[in-house]
Amino acid sequence: MQTAIKRYLPFLLLSLMVVFLDQWTKALVRSALPPGGSWTPLPALAFFRIVHWYNKGAAFGLFQGGGPLFTLLAVLVGMAILYYYPRLPDKDWLLRLALGLQFSGAIGNLIDRLFLGKVTDFIAVGGFPVFNLADSSITIGTALLLLSSWLHDRKKEHPLNQEEPKENADG
Repeated sequence: MQTAIKRYLPFLLLSLMVVFLDQWTKALVRSALPPGGSWTPLPALAFFRIVHWYNKGAAFGLFQGGGPLFTLLAVLVGMAILYYYPRLPDKDWLLRLALGLQFSGAIGNLIDRLFLGKVTDFIAVGGFPVFNLADSSITIGTALLLLSSWLHDRKKEHPLNQEEPKENADG
């Protein structure tokens, strides 16, 4: 039991922190701006705005109207990560971080879908679709997952990690 708690503790702490920050910032936006409202915190950087926007689709406003499907997907992905996470080697911290960020983002947006029926988005940068901290967490987690996979493949391909050919007994 002690080992299971120890294996999950960093994952749970990261998840709690990301979900808390995501939900807190969304609540601030909902309380401070009317839907559709906008605020430019740094007028010199007018391309960066805080807006109050709702999204019934996937991250970055994709696939509008797919909320029920994305609710189900978030639950399934969350369960898969919870199952897979303790099976990762302890030394594979990059993959563990990637899964923790993906899980946190999925849970942050799932909370919105379950309680509001839609996701609160609020970060607007240039012409890029409006997003939130949960979307950012999922995106960064995916990038880290790809990086971890790439590094793992490179490590396997490194000449020092290759097995020496075995000599034939005949020769």
